[in-house]
Amino acid sequence: MQDRPARFVAHALVDRLWIAQILHRAATHEAADSDLHDERLRDLLVDSFNARGIALATNGKIEAALGCFEAAVAAHPTHAASLSNRANSLHLLGHIDAALASNDQAVAADPLHLDALFNRGLILFELGRFEEALACCDRVLALRPDHAPALGNRGATLQVLGRIDEAIASFEHAQVLRPDDRMHRFNESLARLAAGDYAEGWQRYEARWGTPLHPARRTFAQPQWHGEDVPSDRTILLHAEQGYGDTLQFCRYVPLVARRTRVVLEVSAPLRHLMASLPGDPSIITEGEPLPHFDLHCPLLSLPLAFGTTLATIPAQIPYLQADRRLAARWRERLSSLPGIKIGLVWAGDSGRALPDARSRDRRRSIPLSCFAPLARHARLGAAPEISFVSLQKGSAAMQAADPPPGLVLHDWTAALNDFADTAALVEALDLVVSVDTAVAHLAGALGKPVWVLNRYDACWRWLRDRTDSPWYPTARLFRQTRHGDWDPVIAEVVVALAAFRASPTGAAG
Repeated sequence: MQDRPARFVAHALVDRLWIAQILHRAATHEAADSDLHDERLRDLLVDSFNARGIALATNGKIEAALGCFEAAVAAHPTHAASLSNRANSLHLLGHIDAALASNDQAVAADPLHLDALFNRGLILFELGRFEEALACCDRVLALRPDHAPALGNRGATLQVLGRIDEAIASFEHAQVLRPDDRMHRFNESLARLAAGDYAEGWQRYEARWGTPLHPARRTFAQPQWHGEDVPSDRTILLHAEQGYGDTLQFCRYVPLVARRTRVVLEVSAPLRHLMASLPGDPSIITEGEPLPHFDLHCPLLSLPLAFGTTLATIPAQIPYLQADRRLAARWRERLSSLPGIKIGLVWAGDSGRALPDARSRDRRRSIPLSCFAPLARHARLGAAPEISFVSLQKGSAAMQAADPPPGLVLHDWTAALNDFADTAALVEALDLVVSVDTAVAHLAGALGKPVWVLNRYDACWRWLRDRTDSPWYPTARLFRQTRHGDWDPVIAEVVVALAAFRASPTGAAG
């Protein structure tokens, strides 16, 4: 769920002088215990703490806001607005179980409290309790049928549950109610793309700009290119806009543009050296560098629309990225001392954002290294060839490599990986990559290496639905959760596939 109204809602407006007086008395302990039993004073105390908490939360001071809401709840334990606001603070701070408990209290105190019901649905969605989240959305809509955010979140929940047509209908209804809210059109695009409806999906995907998970559209004096013919002496600036994985997936379009005219490609620094391997001889620059002359521009994820991409016309000629041969040869030499098949492992992503939605999605796609214990047991079986596991994990989760599950010998040279060109060279020297949905999965696919992608239940739209293959990456094989949060069956399926792979390593994508 990505559609959120204002999180913090005041129960009542109170005079600022009263707020100041009540806060002063509470802070200096001048309020006698008997005062708290005075209903009027109690209400003023609750409202004043709520108002102060809202002001603090609005300014990003969530921990201080939480203290105010805690004080309000202490004064009035069944005050629904205070309980709901406390839940929102806890949610923003990542204390999701405590947030749900506070929201449950708010709904118990006032079953008709729309904000508590709505935000309870958000938390249930994040916890993977999708049927319950859907029930919350329906409850809000029963009380207020024109609640557009609830319609949007209902659509997101229906999409996860595989009810795509109903999801699209909810998004369309929300757009009727709020035609200026781009989030509903953007969410509709994700549902259509997940269903393979690229003709409509790419069109609606342009609504992503300015939504919570995407930056504002960059503005240039030069116009955006939309796929029209251009003279060969013109220069088009293609610029990355999202995460590493997005750039790795959609840079495949750069050579297609380069066939028409000159290309300047702007990417983040960790990708610069690798992008130099793209065909078409694009000029590569790093984000933040002065822009050279250009006549037109296009964000990378608008290129599928510019080329009118359908499932049948995805440019999937691989590899479209190349590892440095010299670096790859060094890795092959280093890995030559390891027995048998060399398999790279990635078990966690990195949200890279402070937004709860991004943190939540990263938690759902990541797994602890300990989940790979069955792979260790399989590797010890007597069947030849043997298996050697190599860590490709970067970021905070890489620390788990120091304490792998019993029996899993994990070779870790990630300290030598300084950018994606380094990682590409190591991947090139491996036989197989097993990864959760991260940039490394896209990297392996772009290099044409066998890659097995472990997908969460609510898989990203780019992996489509009900498929074990990917039209974007011919060497990829997809393993998806059948129940939210349950990775054991996924790993069990990987173990079975690994037995076949050991017998015939060339059959990786089958």
